[in-house]
Amino acid sequence: MHVSTPFSEKLDLVLKALSMSRGRLAADLGVDKSLVGRWASGAVTPSAHNLENLTKLVATKRDGFTMLDWDRDIDGLARVFGLEPTNGHAVLAKTNGAHVGLPLPGLDLVRMVTERRAATYEGFWRSTRPSIAMPGKIFHDYGMIRRGPEGLLEFKMGGSGLLFDGWMLPVEGQLFAILFDTVGQTPVFLIFNGVSLHKAVQLDGLILAAALNAARTPSAYPVVLERLGDLSGDIETDNAEYAELLTRDTAATDETVSQAMHDHLIRDIGPGPAAAGTGEMFLLSSWANSLSKGLSSGGHLQG
Repeated sequence: MHVSTPFSEKLDLVLKALSMSRGRLAADLGVDKSLVGRWASGAVTPSAHNLENLTKLVATKRDGFTMLDWDRDIDGLARVFGLEPTNGHAVLAKTNGAHVGLPLPGLDLVRMVTERRAATYEGFWRSTRPSIAMPGKIFHDYGMIRRGPEGLLEFKMGGSGLLFDGWMLPVEGQLFAILFDTVGQTPVFLIFNGVSLHKAVQLDGLILAAALNAARTPSAYPVVLERLGDLSGDIETDNAEYAELLTRDTAATDETVSQAMHDHLIRDIGPGPAAAGTGEMFLLSSWANSLSKGLSSGGHLQG
């Protein structure tokens, strides 16, 4: 392998090209997720046995892939997967406004908005949301939003052993997100109210997901994201910070959830509350009651 291109970068490129998470890779190879994490961080490289198994797995998804392909430089490896190398870094190739792994219309607009507004939302975040499985209880998740090499905002969240990985797409003042459970690959959809100021410090919206019960009941419920800190700009440092966040307790307390936040998250909805003027007909995240807010570049304005 070329010394100038660490294996960790090549692995990152391959995983993105195949839309595969580290958790899924570990499960398919039958190895511990922490081992894949060490490959991805560059701490270690795969043994000959693991590299052979990894190559066989990739070959099932990309015909003709062999051990020799790992010896290519990053641009050469990118071309194997139909990616476009740009200034030495492979980015996902565009085809009619889409890219490999996320074939959605309108991505050119998303890229344009992300180019202008990515810094507004990049950072470490904590979610606060009600529990569907445990009515009346509130929980936190911890996550990171970071612009990836393909020009989109990567969105990672996790807690209590569950990890979700996906994208956040800024469009028309809102943020549309899709996350996938890294084990079962179950999708979760989110919509947040965006902010107009330079730096978002809090976002509110709705989650649409299958509840974690036996029936996997389709469910919709409110969620609030609160900024915990900014990215350092160093990928490995930020990955380590995200890993530390995932070790935190996810159960909310009176100290982490105010009464106002509790009332925002647990509401009365339906014809009865709407008629009585005490609730909504539908579960909404309206601008009038939005908790989303940001700061100006100098920090003097908030709203």
